[in-house]
Amino acid sequence: MPTIIEITDLSDPALDVFARLTENQLRSRLEPEKGVFIAESPKVIERALDAGAVPFALLMERRKIDGPARDILARCGGAPVYTADREVLAQLTGYTLTRGVLAAFHRPALPPVEALCQNARRVAVLENIVDSTNIGAIFRSAAALHIDAVLVTPSCCDPLCRRAVRVSMGTVFQVPWTQIGAVPSDWPAAGLARLSALGFKTAALALTDRSVSIDDPALMAEPRLALILGTEGDGLAAETIARCDYTAKIPMSHGVDSLNVAAASAVAFWQLRARD
Repeated sequence: MPTIIEITDLSDPALDVFARLTENQLRSRLEPEKGVFIAESPKVIERALDAGAVPFALLMERRKIDGPARDILARCGGAPVYTADREVLAQLTGYTLTRGVLAAFHRPALPPVEALCQNARRVAVLENIVDSTNIGAIFRSAAALHIDAVLVTPSCCDPLCRRAVRVSMGTVFQVPWTQIGAVPSDWPAAGLARLSALGFKTAALALTDRSVSIDDPALMAEPRLALILGTEGDGLAAETIARCDYTAKIPMSHGVDSLNVAAASAVAFWQLRARD
């Protein structure tokens, strides 16, 4: 059973993980392999637990202990639960907790690209996407619309940052993902070569003179396809587009030439899903 600890001192170092560490500090706390991520709300925490993530501390409103968080607490072993009223927690964290519950987890080790993609037919590659809201929304679409795995480039926003996890509604724990390359220079040349070696054709979502529609029969018929999505504003790098097997676009009307990357991902994932 968890240990319930009433918060009496907001400066308690045990609360740093919830209130005083930046996302970068959480990610690389002590050593990268000992990093931390934060999950927010009972539903998201439950999905993290279902994925095998291991919690080491929780923070929640007192009234949640015997309410919405009761089933979660039963799964968290002896992890300490720090609690106080809603107003005290807002003072501690600087914001009102969504649904009144946070959990701190040890970060899992990321699998190699080759292992993750071994049986995948459709993967999404996120190139340098920096907005956490977009990352979360893309993962939610990937989970709903038949994407087998997500690969993020080294300059991409961390999918386990608090906001991305929350926006994804915990689907970041349901869709297998990993980083493709250790440093920015590993993408695009080396990364695309790895995908090719694994049997994937690559499709850059971009507007160019050679772009085909996403309902192009040849594109849709590819047995293994990696969809490459670019950063907000600038889109994909020219080198990435040049190295891909296809360049694909979403047909539009009323003079609109592009969608937000999260919206575009949902359209592309559905249209280009693997069909048995």
